[in-house]
This record gives sequence, C-alpha cells and structure tokens, in this order.
Amino acid sequence: AGKFMRYLPVTVFFVLTGSLLYALIFGPTIGSLFGRPSAKDERSRRTLVQLEEGDPLRLPGFTGLYARILAFTCRNAGFTLLATVLVLVGSFMAYGQYGRGMTFFSDTDPSFARVAVRAQGNLSAAEIFALVSEVEDRVLEIPGIKSANMWTTFGGGGGGGPMSTAADTVGLVFLEMHEQSERRLTGREILEQARAATESLAGITVEVQKMEQGPPVGKPVQIQFSSQDADLLPPVVKAVREHIDANVSDLRDVDDTRSLPGVEWRLAVDRAQAALYNADVSLVGTAVQLVTNGVKVGEYRPDSAEDAVDIRVRYPTSARGLNALDELKIATANGLVPISNFVERRPAENVASIERIDGRVVKFIRADVAPGVLADAKVKEIQSWLDDADLDPRVDIEFRGANEEQADSMAFIMVAMMASLLLMFVLLVTQFNSLYQSALILVAVVMSTAGVLLGLLVTNSPFSAILTGVGVVALAGIVVNNNIVLIDTYNHIRRQHPELDQIAVIVRTGAQRFRPVLLTTVTTVFGLLPLASHFSIDFINRAIVYGGQLSAFWVPLAQAIVSGLTFATLLTLVATPAMLALPNRPYVLAIRHLPRTIAGLLPNRAAAATTAGG
Repeated sequence: AGKFMRYLPVTVFFVLTGSLLYALIFGPTIGSLFGRPSAKDERSRRTLVQLEEGDPLRLPGFTGLYARILAFTCRNAGFTLLATVLVLVGSFMAYGQYGRGMTFFSDTDPSFARVAVRAQGNLSAAEIFALVSEVEDRVLEIPGIKSANMWTTFGGGGGGGPMSTAADTVGLVFLEMHEQSERRLTGREILEQARAATESLAGITVEVQKMEQGPPVGKPVQIQFSSQDADLLPPVVKAVREHIDANVSDLRDVDDTRSLPGVEWRLAVDRAQAALYNADVSLVGTAVQLVTNGVKVGEYRPDSAEDAVDIRVRYPTSARGLNALDELKIATANGLVPISNFVERRPAENVASIERIDGRVVKFIRADVAPGVLADAKVKEIQSWLDDADLDPRVDIEFRGANEEQADSMAFIMVAMMASLLLMFVLLVTQFNSLYQSALILVAVVMSTAGVLLGLLVTNSPFSAILTGVGVVALAGIVVNNNIVLIDTYNHIRRQHPELDQIAVIVRTGAQRFRPVLLTTVTTVFGLLPLASHFSIDFINRAIVYGGQLSAFWVPLAQAIVSGLTFATLLTLVATPAMLALPNRPYVLAIRHLPRTIAGLLPNRAAAATTAGG
C-alpha cells in the first residue's frame, strides 16, 4: 500500500515547493506591476483603512457581520468552547452509531474481470476444454465485453496463499470491457450478467471476480487456520465452512484450501525385512516409478522447441496400474523379489499440497461479498461467532487479506498522524513561543477529522483505510494554515496596538483575515468538488463523465479533504478567536488566581490564631 500511494506525497512536495517560490518571489513581483491601485479602488481603500485603523464592527457586508459575531463569541468564550466541544463529540458519536463501516480501498467500477471455472472429478483435457469453452461462449454473448481481448487458460487450480485459486479450478477466463463511452452497462452490471448467464450450467461452479485496482489482496474475506499439527486443521475448517454456508448471508464464491476428496496410496517399507532380501527404500522407489510416471533417463530438445523434453522409461500399459504394485518385483543380489514381502500398501486421504507460514501448517477459507455489502461487516459477524464457538484451541484463527491490510494501514496512518502532529507542534512552539497557542492551532486537526466523518455520514460512504486515511493525514497539514494565519496576525496587532483591549484585537484580527481564510478554503474546495462529486472530463472525447473509473478511484480522498476542510474552516473562524480570548476572561482569571489567593489567606489565619491564643 505504501508503494502504491507514494506518488501522492511526492507530487505534493514538488507542488508545494513551486507554490512557495511563487508566493515569496513571483507573486509580489507580478503584483507590483499589475496590482497598482486606481481611482475605482477608493471604496476598497476606505475598507482597508477601517480594517487597519478603525472599528471593524461598523463595516458593511459579510465582513462587518462576521466581526459582530466574533465580538459576541469572544465575550462568551466559555459558551463557545462548550458548544464547539459538543459539536465535535456529537460528530464522533454520530459516526460511531450510524457510520457505514470501513473498507480497504476505493470500490471503483471494474474494467477487467476474471471468470474461474471449478469442477471436480478425474476430467480429461478434452472434457476440461469443452467445459471452459462453454462458459467462454456464454460470457461472450454479453454486450460490453471485448471479444478480441479475451484470453483463457485451462487447468492450473490450487496453489498456496490467499491470492491463489481454488484447488478444483479447471480454467480461467480473463475479460476486458469496452470503454464506458462505448457501452450502456456499468462494469458491475456486466459482471452480474456474466454470473447469471453461467449459473444454469450443471456440474461446474463459476466464479466472477473483478480485477483489483489497488494493492492486490485477493478475496475480501479470508480466514487463516494454522497449527503445528496438520491433522487438526481439516475438522476446524470444515466446521467454520459449514457455519458460513448455512448462517452467513451475502457471501458468495466461498472456497477453502482443503485437499479435494480422494485416495492416495502410501507404501510403508519394513526396513528390517527389506534388509533380509538385500533391498532398500531407493530400490522400491525406482520400481514404483516404472508403473507410475516412469524413471527419467535423459533429456531431448527438439529443433522446434525451446525447452527440453524428459525421456522416461516405464512398463507397458498392461503392466501398469494399482494392482501392479502388489505384483511388482525388484532385482536384488538374491534375484527378483516381490515387494509385497516387505512393503505394505495403505490407503490414505489425498493431500494436494502442504503450505506453511512461519513454520506452521495453514489452511484458508476465502469468500467474496455481494454488491453493496462491506467485507468489514461480514468479518465482524464471523468473528463474533468464532469468539463463542467451541473449536479446537490448538488451532489459531486469523483474518487475512483485505482485513489484515486494512488494520495494518490504519495502524500506520495513526502513527504517521501522531508523528506529523508532534513535528508540527515542535515547529509551532519554536515560532510562537507559546504552548497554548501551538496546541490551539493543532485543534483544527480534530475539527477536520470530525468534518471528514460528517461527510461520510452525509454521503453514506464507508471509511477507506487507504484513501480516506491519507486524506485525514493530508488535512492535518492544510487546516492548520488558517489557524496559523489568525494567531500570527493576532500577535502582530497586539504588539502594534497595545492600547486596544483583547477583544478588540481579536475582532480586528478576524476581520482582516476573514477574506484570505475564506478564499483559501473556497478555492481548495471548489477545485476538488467536481472530483468529489464523481465528475471528470474526458478531453479526448470532449465530454463530461459522471462516475468514471478514474474519478471514482480518488473520490474518497477528495471527499475527505472537501468535507474536513469546510467543517474545520467554519469552526476555526469562530472557535479559534474565542479560544484566544478565553484565558483572559474574568472567570478564567479567577480560577487561575485561586491558588494564589488561598495561599495569601493562610498566613493571615495563622497570625490571627496566634494572637487569640496569647
């Protein structure tokens, strides 16, 4: 996930560097040439004089209204603080109660998909080809799929890890859809039609899964079972699989990595008995290969091939088979000896593969979710059942895949958030020389986070661990700018006009910085609003596209910045000035001076007691 998203901060670094050079050098230079006042600017000049030297409360328009609101909130700073805290706490509680949940990445409309054909049985290559071709023919009938870009593979099921296919997979069909402007159905609708078109095929199971646009994690719901003893895993996996099939709704394409039903034959060699015939295990192994895959004696590479072909020797077809194992003889120093004299043939359950992670044998249950269903909700539902289920305690059960990546990403984002806040706090303290003002600036981060959660509630969107989380971290560096501008201007005016009382200084600060703060927020929000609203521009076809794949990819990030920045700015314009006035309000001063007052009264009481005793 980090490699996938690293391009975003790298781009931001270069863009901010360029904007800094423009603001410090090019902007003032251009302004000196084109920004000279004219006769028409007399009204603006009077407004600036009123902001700098006069009383902002007498200004007309929005600036004057804001100045009067600011004067009221500063006189009632305690009430403003209480209202701000209630709004923030209410926002977090509302999201905790009505939030839609969390997802790992952005859920975009797919353009590529994979159709897996699953079938059990000892199928020949011709039978597999016929089954997969029938699925391919039905999928090709669906409008919106590029037939020229479809390709199919046969066989190759199984494998280890959460990204592998099911063990009974006999074929894979890879699809690419036409551009959105060339089809009337969305990618999700096309995939649902493909699922419906192949549902009636008997004897096989067809899985339709969209190709992942972000970091690959496989199916969204993945449960890992691990133990030191491999024999403990199948019963536990079976119990959990049966519960999921019977009781957990909105899950589909469920599979597990248990070996397929089957019998394999194991040859147990009695070494002591074999020694009596001058035989050993290696001789038995070579003899068994003669009736199975053959003994490799060399390689041959035809002129028309790049890879060599194995040359193997084995018995004729009539001398091969299961019964031939009982009649097999090996050559020893004592002549031909039947291996049945010291080898016992035992049936055992088929084992397709053994997968280990950190030295422990593992099995997986994997499942997809129905459209509109969050995998996070299904994981919590299964986890609540596992907490009360009577399963073998020697088997460890963990959720992997998207759930694991989601937890890791959120943990990293929390650490990155705290580290960025700490660095900003240290920098602010060195510049403002005030712990209170530095902490007040960082309160905007809490406000922006509450705004992000409110935005998710309004749009009924899930919290994306990657994109929304990155948006929250990015907001931490954006929203503090407004507070920095306000507090820096407040300190400057207080030094330049010591004759003004604190509320007058704060009102003048807010009136002077109202327009810059508002314009900064409006330009940022308006720049991201089309993307946050699922709109994008197709310059090649000269069309405005709604819900395009590229725009939908970044929608969670854009929505987080828009909602968080808007909400934080509205609170910053009111709450930050009130918090600046709070330390010097009469009731706060009384509380601050209370210990000194009590300390001053104690000696007087002691002297009075001494005089009374004398």
